[in-house]
Amino acid sequence: MITDEIMEYVGILAKLELSPKEKEAAGKDMDSMLQYIDKLNELDTAGVEPMSHVFPVKNVFREDVVTNGDDRENILQNAPGEKDGMFVVPRTFD
Repeated sequence: MITDEIMEYVGILAKLELSPKEKEAAGKDMDSMLQYIDKLNELDTAGVEPMSHVFPVKNVFREDVVTNGDDRENILQNAPGEKDGMFVVPRTFD
């Protein structure tokens, strides 16, 4: 059972200021969640492999492939200044 002290502590941790009515409602919600977890703990999970996700997880990212290559000459054409294949920019500090 969720007590008033537990709700007060949770409110402090979450930096919430709850009215007495809100504390009561939140306590009932937390209590029902804990009852559901207790119900799940009754299940026999022997032989069930632990998983991080209920759906099969695969990497959906594409391979990191260079598509523009080394196009230094074209890039440096837009530079205000160039020296030894690099941009020349104004000094920002002395």
